[in-house]
Amino acid sequence: MGIWTDAFMAPEEPGLLPREAFGRLVVDLARERVVRTPWALIAGELCVNASLNWGSVSGQARWDRPAVGTLLRSEEVPEEFRDNAPPPWGDSHEQARLLARSDAILDALPALQQAPYGDQDVAVVFDCLDFGNRAIVDHFRFTDSRTTLVCFALARTQVRPLATNDSGGPGGPVHPVRTCIVHTFKHTAEEGAVPTIASVAARHFGPSLVSGETWG
Repeated sequence: MGIWTDAFMAPEEPGLLPREAFGRLVVDLARERVVRTPWALIAGELCVNASLNWGSVSGQARWDRPAVGTLLRSEEVPEEFRDNAPPPWGDSHEQARLLARSDAILDALPALQQAPYGDQDVAVVFDCLDFGNRAIVDHFRFTDSRTTLVCFALARTQVRPLATNDSGGPGGPVHPVRTCIVHTFKHTAEEGAVPTIASVAARHFGPSLVSGETWG
């Protein structure tokens, strides 16, 4: 059993990393075996609160393996089931194009150079955390290839709840984000932020990090 959780990590101040710095963040996550490739690059209108594996365009890029150039959209919800509350409590509305995909992490750098960085929401979607890394195994205990990780670089500031059940109603403290890391998991042996992710994030975001979780 278990409950799916999307966890985020972001700078204390909601700034957008320069394009080159964002590229270095993406490369370091793979080089330090925090994540496994392939990666996918998407750009358009993204929701940082969309559930990574369930209905989001990042989930489509990860699981459906569409062709490069494909326009991805949020799944349509029948009118009688629509929820107009803000995400993550209500429905997310996303539209983004798949710009590139590769197994080679260094291919992400030229792809990012061609992306509409700062003008549109951009995200790099990694298949899963790297359970060949002992520190990842120790934190989560169970190997799970469904643990998608996404690096977001948003054109405009969005907010993420610090701790909420997405099956409940809106409320509680939130944190503004533009550049952030979001990953999903179902089972964990340890509470709190994943040390291997926090180590890379602190190098690129600075030492003052904010983290939170959405579950349901």
